[in-house]
Amino acid sequence: MANRPSAKGSGHLPTKDELIAFLRERGPRTPRREIVRAFGLKGTERTEILRMLKEIRADTRTEKRERRPRKGLPPVSVVEITEIDADGDALARPAAWRGDDPPPTIYLARGRPGMPAPAPGDRLLARLSVAPDGSYAAQPIKRLPGMPNRILGVYRATGEGGRLIPTERGQRKEFLVDGDDAMGAASGELVAAEILRQSVWGLTRARVLERLGEASGPRAASLIAIHAAGLPVEFPPQVHADAASLTPATAEGRVDLRGLPLVTIDGADARDFDDAVHAAADDDPENPGGWRLTVAIADVAWYVRPGGAIDREAYRRGNSAYFPDRVVPMLPETLSNDLCSLRPRQDRACVAAQLWITRDGRLRRHRFRRALMRSAARLTYEQVQAAADGRPDATTLPLLQEVIEPLYGAFAALDAARRRRGALALDLPERRVVLAADGSVAEVTRHTRLESHRLIEEFMIAANVAAAETLERRPCMYRVHDAPDPVKVEALREVLAGLGLKIARAQVLEPALFNRILERVSGGPHERLVNEMVLRAQAQAVYSPGNLGHFGLGLRRYAHFTSPIRRYADLLVHRSLISGLGEDGLSAEMETRFEQVGKHLSMTERRAMAAERDAMDRYLAAYLSKHIGATFTGHITGVTRFGLFVALEDSGAEGLVPLSTLPGGPYRHDAHRHTLEGKYGRHVFTLGAAVEVRLAEADATRGGIVFHLSGAGPGPRGRGPRRAGVKGGRKGRR
Repeated sequence: MANRPSAKGSGHLPTKDELIAFLRERGPRTPRREIVRAFGLKGTERTEILRMLKEIRADTRTEKRERRPRKGLPPVSVVEITEIDADGDALARPAAWRGDDPPPTIYLARGRPGMPAPAPGDRLLARLSVAPDGSYAAQPIKRLPGMPNRILGVYRATGEGGRLIPTERGQRKEFLVDGDDAMGAASGELVAAEILRQSVWGLTRARVLERLGEASGPRAASLIAIHAAGLPVEFPPQVHADAASLTPATAEGRVDLRGLPLVTIDGADARDFDDAVHAAADDDPENPGGWRLTVAIADVAWYVRPGGAIDREAYRRGNSAYFPDRVVPMLPETLSNDLCSLRPRQDRACVAAQLWITRDGRLRRHRFRRALMRSAARLTYEQVQAAADGRPDATTLPLLQEVIEPLYGAFAALDAARRRRGALALDLPERRVVLAADGSVAEVTRHTRLESHRLIEEFMIAANVAAAETLERRPCMYRVHDAPDPVKVEALREVLAGLGLKIARAQVLEPALFNRILERVSGGPHERLVNEMVLRAQAQAVYSPGNLGHFGLGLRRYAHFTSPIRRYADLLVHRSLISGLGEDGLSAEMETRFEQVGKHLSMTERRAMAAERDAMDRYLAAYLSKHIGATFTGHITGVTRFGLFVALEDSGAEGLVPLSTLPGGPYRHDAHRHTLEGKYGRHVFTLGAAVEVRLAEADATRGGIVFHLSGAGPGPRGRGPRRAGVKGGRKGRR
């Protein structure tokens, strides 16, 4: 059989040996849809894979190979990446290895062009060859979607061992743990476990690998989210050793900015300070009313050199992840909270972006220099805003005229430029979980966005634009945000039409168009709905060496430069800028891999964001678990064929109203209009509609929340308030 996709397909049609290797790891009863998804098959390839499965199962080759004693690994196998060694090479092990003997080490060759760089935990279909010394080399064929061979759960002791109850939402299957495989875990303890064997009949067995603490503990929410997302937590010993050997940078070869009163402005709970700012009126007569702005960013590249242990681990993590009770940092604490943190009144190495802007906020010219700075003060957003509003404290009073007022002057110019170019201005509330001393949730507050937040945001955007412009002819990891998908815009157009708002099909899509729509609904009953729909219509921002511009910000070029302590992409931009200054910066090897590096960093960003959202959901579920039966006001954030997702107004906690509990069914789901409509038109539930719900369930371990409409009885024919949707009847939809 030819090993190529069929004419109508787009994936990798496996050979029979490759399919057998896949089934050997996943199990002979793996559903066809999982095989289709794993190999990315489409069209007639799906029919072809069914024929191959019938052949394999007819001659029972899969079962025979499972029972045959192994003298060596099969020529095609599924392998799991275990580590990246000191030379940057990937090491792997057979994914389906069983037995008491240690698994052989497999050295992974480079994949096909365009295949993302492997990372620990990745699973690949690979062709194996044996070297004269008995070691194995693997040539990657296909990256496979992750299989849950490891699972996080709560251990419950029984007479002959225990059961493992998964923490993943929607996972109801329990696992059997033999006494010898429990690792001494106590009942109610949170554990990470390995699935030993997929079972067709009875419970699947699992073995405890790590005990993580009491599952009901107040800080378990973030711990579960971290392990579920596979975020690396512990730094390898070599990283700690290398970090401990570092010494502070000196002034040699650097511009001395220690006399410039740069200040850091961050949140009250921030621990790492990677940016400091200063502004002054430009005394150049050719720039009347203009400003000189300095944005100093920690010189992480001075300490984190390409190819070292710290660099490899930072790349693997991609970015830091932030939780209510902890941070999973990209860099070890020696760097993130000390050597690279711009602490007040301490000499620190930085890369300074010096920007000259006009009175109307245009970037007139700019330059980047390695410098040595000394922060004049560590300020919070609230302090700076209070000082600007005429309420300075002992720290900000001496800085008011010389530092704070010029900052706001430069900000006014940049803000005016932002408004002119029509950057997207979504207004969606953010929540913040406040923890008590014991780690439990004390309260959930609404994040207040101050003008001081916007001030720092505009300064960082200006520095990022300057970095992207400087690197136009050099390798640059751009932060790109493409124009919205036309399919999503069409769905938005239909929803807006029902609200009396129109987007002409021939109209050019630009942020200003969406802003005009947002302005029209501001303060009205549909404000939240339209903001959420506009957000959903946007493309996802990613990292790429190809410049697509940034649609949301209305910018032709944009790169992340301002947070190298917590984002590896920023570190790459720093290295490229440093190379432009004639110093050792970006390595030639990294330049050749920029495409796959961008994909990797986009993936790690999504992974961290998903973990942060997951932890927030679990904290909110724990917070609400004490209020079962209480009634809350909320709004519909999702409409699906199986029910409604509702977010509460006060806390922002989101839960499901199951379809079976809705009154007046059966219901028809309209995916384009985002509605559930009762068969007889008595009830219509629409995205963004206000509802009143009663809390039915709140599972802190799984993070699941279930609501019922207030007053609605169980079952599709239960009676409830007609106002639970937008309005009763078809006309109310318009």
